Amino acid sequence: MSRKTESYPVKTANSLWHIYRTVPFFKVVKNFIVIQIARYTPFLKVKNWLYRTFLRMKVGPETAVALMVMMDVMFPERISIGRNTIIGYNTTILAHEYLIKEYRLGDVVIGDEVMIGANTTILPGVTIGDGAVISAGTLVHRDVPAGAFVGGNPMQMIKERV
Repeated sequence: MSRKTESYPVKTANSLWHIYRTVPFFKVVKNFIVIQIARYTPFLKVKNWLYRTFLRMKVGPETAVALMVMMDVMFPERISIGRNTIIGYNTTILAHEYLIKEYRLGDVVIGDEVMIGANTTILPGVTIGDGAVISAGTLVHRDVPAGAFVGGNPMQMIKERV
């Protein structure tokens, strides 16, 4: 299973130089402010409300996003988190990647009852199946099947079904 991203080539300079042609400046400013408030908010219901209301993310009921989680500042609306899921401390969830000759966008879909350990990075275009467990410090660079236990950098399957 690989990542599902859309690729957009650039002709001059690296793709980050084209950032405000790909996403409006004031959208990034608003998203940054909301994400920073949410990162420090200890109230889960308030945090989920911020994500749903201002970032247009899909966040299921009873989902717990820990302190310091960094959502994608440019395309948070491409992140979907299921019901009763835990996103661990200081995790980063990206829906974009700016590269030298192109930039890529991809939806991140996190299922129901998923447990994501602290300091994990999730790359764009990844789907994490229901009931999966991601160990702390993992780089999630490809899809994770439902019920799987994965970890490491590079991410490896630890156990097929939990």
